[in-house]
Amino acid sequence: MPELATPLIAWYRDTARDLPWRAPGFGAWGVLVSEFMLQQTPVTRVIPRLEAWLTRWPTPTALAADPPAAAVAQWANLGYPRRALWLHRAAVEIRDRHDGVVPRDVDALLALTGIGDYTARAVAVFAYGDRHPVVDTNTRRVIARAVEGRSQPGPPGRRDLADMERLLPAELPDAAVMNAAMMELGAVVCTARAARCDVCPVASLCAWRAAGYPDTGDARRKQASYEGSDRQARGAVLRTLRAAEAHEVAEAAVIADWPDPAQRGRAIDSLLVDGLIESDGMLLRLPR
Repeated sequence: MPELATPLIAWYRDTARDLPWRAPGFGAWGVLVSEFMLQQTPVTRVIPRLEAWLTRWPTPTALAADPPAAAVAQWANLGYPRRALWLHRAAVEIRDRHDGVVPRDVDALLALTGIGDYTARAVAVFAYGDRHPVVDTNTRRVIARAVEGRSQPGPPGRRDLADMERLLPAELPDAAVMNAAMMELGAVVCTARAARCDVCPVASLCAWRAAGYPDTGDARRKQASYEGSDRQARGAVLRTLRAAEAHEVAEAAVIADWPDPAQRGRAIDSLLVDGLIESDGMLLRLPR
């Protein structure tokens, strides 16, 4: 449906949210950091953390010069803290392999720690203006509804890139805007819970609307509850170490009052395996 592009691009240029990473000249490093932070984290939580991160580490080389513990501590409450460790490793790789400059080539980006199909293409498109399909959860929902007539997308897969590729205009600037517009539409109009068809710029072209909004099922994997989970216990361990002097605490004192001792042990063990904490047998600390 290439006809989606014209109304979507016009709508985006008129109504897009004013977000830091969309500012002209924001830079490839800023785009890369923002994409790491935005994975499964709301925009409102990311914006202040992004500003603080880029103030402290304005370049990959600046981050690479500090220990991983600093990155994990700065990550604070963004969740999924392995992203902080991966971002630090990516910064080291950018310094060592690319002279401190975030690469433009998608394959070079994919070779960096923590970067997958979405992030690699997002950096190449939004930082450098290249033409690639960029597909996130919001994009997949818009394609499922507007193009395929389904209420929700199926499980993610390689076909998603091909689906988005078919929608991209040939012109580089328009292709970049189309990628951003699809994500924006899914984020603020064609949302998972309630599609706002009255303000949708492509409502007249939407296959799902034309079919009468059929419920075609939802095959997406449901996320487990955070409350009472191992993730919550892991977060509590990391908060304790982030708040401690030198980011280290006697192991016996780390969330010692956690109501489930077995879960506490699993949390510590899994963080050690992930490299998010270290142990000398007596102390737990953030990675050095």
